[in-house]
Amino acid sequence: MSSTRKDFPWANSHHIDGDLREGVQKLKDATPAGVLLGSGKLATELDRLDMIDEYKLLVHPRIAGHGPTLYQGGLPSTRRLELLSAEPLHNGVVAMHYRRTS
Repeated sequence: MSSTRKDFPWANSHHIDGDLREGVQKLKDATPAGVLLGSGKLATELDRLDMIDEYKLLVHPRIAGHGPTLYQGGLPSTRRLELLSAEPLHNGVVAMHYRRTS
């Protein structure tokens, strides 16, 4: 999500003008395989709008003493998740796939 960028030279990226909920819902409706996002800021806003159905997380084997958290400003309520899969990768990263249960 960018408040200033209008051009996206890479494939399968979309700029949403206007209402975020409406724009993302149209994109979800037009994309049966699902919509993937990689922006913490966008994830926070979509989670606050209750629009995230599944989470795919990569956990890297590093401890950071500072930096951003997943949701800087927090969320209005707790998210319950069901683990669908967890796969350790050759570099020590663990790829996890969760679905929201409530």
